[in-house]
Amino acid sequence: MRTEDKLPTTEERRPDLARPRMTRTRFWLLGTTLAVYAATVIGVLTTSWLVKLDWQVMLFRPYKQWPEFHTFLDYFVVMGQRGPTAVAVAAWLGWCCYRQRTLRPLLALGTSLLLLNATVGAVKIGFGRLGPHYATTVGSNEMWGTGDIFPSGHTANAVVTWGILAYLATTPVARRVASLIAAGFAFGVGMTTVYLGTHWLSDVVLGWAAGVLVLLALPWLEPAMARAEVLLLTLWRRLRERRVPVPVPSGRPVAGTPLATPRTARDDELPTRETVAVVRPGSATGRSPDGRPLHPVRQHTVRSERTPVTPVGSRRPPHADRVPRTTAPFGPSGASRGRTATGG
Repeated sequence: MRTEDKLPTTEERRPDLARPRMTRTRFWLLGTTLAVYAATVIGVLTTSWLVKLDWQVMLFRPYKQWPEFHTFLDYFVVMGQRGPTAVAVAAWLGWCCYRQRTLRPLLALGTSLLLLNATVGAVKIGFGRLGPHYATTVGSNEMWGTGDIFPSGHTANAVVTWGILAYLATTPVARRVASLIAAGFAFGVGMTTVYLGTHWLSDVVLGWAAGVLVLLALPWLEPAMARAEVLLLTLWRRLRERRVPVPVPSGRPVAGTPLATPRTARDDELPTRETVAVVRPGSATGRSPDGRPLHPVRQHTVRSERTPVTPVGSRRPPHADRVPRTTAPFGPSGASRGRTATGG
């Protein structure tokens, strides 16, 4: 790779992301989120007042209290589903990558979703909490079963997927606006799952905390994302160089460039001659020194001795013993039409 083709380093492109610093605001936000996460888990495991609140909301059955909102909320909860939201946000971030000539937006989205699946998925499988519709004992925390709803995946995904837009915003105003929009979606999706009865209230609280922790952990992963971007761009450039067609040289020689340079024989090198098989006249076939058969030369007649065959017959001069023709080969023509050749 040439010097001018080298990609800029992380420090040259984004000095603020090369070495992430822990600001006071970020420190307090991270500490508060971790405290909420731990308190929620401990409260559910010990069957505290948080579990009692879960049962009170569940037995209230919000979906039966306000059935007129049921249809709308069935569609609105899709804003927290990982598949549709990831496709929509990835399309927008792909356009941003094209305009900014960088892969950072898509790499940030992929890293956040991968981290979300790893952390939230592991906690879901580890606790195995059953949902409200599958609860077995009133007042229990329904832990260590076959469920997978603690924390709420819809809520955590809404925080991460829409919060990544605020994380990648380039101006303070855009960051504030995107943060408000992401918070509105995350709050709405979480409460919608409680309304529909698919999650406990504590599931939603833990989902909010899990999504915020993923966003707060992204700055520490920026150096790894920058190295991945350089690696992907280098591989893409090599693939493009391999696909470039090799120019085919034209038939005309280039001025000043010899087509071929004759090889000069060395002083100790003797000239070699090619051996030719000789065929004797009496033998039908001969064989060369390498064993291949050679056929004798056939005798060909001279052109003057051949009898030319044409549509009008032979072109030989007439002889005395030949009978002259009585009619023209293709019928009468001209003034003698209708008469014979001898009777004209």
